[in-house]
Amino acid sequence: MGEALKTADIELIQRIIPHRYPFLLVDRVIDIDGTKSGIGIKNVTMNEPQFTGHFPKQPVFPGVYMVEAMAQTAAVIAGVGLDLADKDFGVYFMAMDGVKFRRKVGPGDTLRMAVETLRGGGKVWKFRGVASVEGETACECEFTAMMDLPK
Repeated sequence: MGEALKTADIELIQRIIPHRYPFLLVDRVIDIDGTKSGIGIKNVTMNEPQFTGHFPKQPVFPGVYMVEAMAQTAAVIAGVGLDLADKDFGVYFMAMDGVKFRRKVGPGDTLRMAVETLRGGGKVWKFRGVASVEGETACECEFTAMMDLPK
């Protein structure tokens, strides 16, 4: 039997990545399998500041926020897998490929972000993410990030 999958609650997430309100876009990460994969959860609520202007009469969660939420999920997966809580660690976008938006996301939706590591272990990591709501794909992409790991 393999190692048990791990979970990161909001407290652990904040010990791994530096993002804070209003730009912390993941509430929990579940099913973390080492540095290989995990699932981020983002509960979209009407009280988020982007909805005052995107769009006032029909609130839509911005697509670029979905990509960022998947990237934050990837950083948490790497952080848990490499035991980086409370360590000075940064992650920076290098590229986004094949980004596709498939459905609108709005207040009341729970965004589920399945992220897998395609290449990792050094400074440059590559991930694939699929964000969905109730089993329907909302966004998908591959993205590359530089990990600024502690010495």
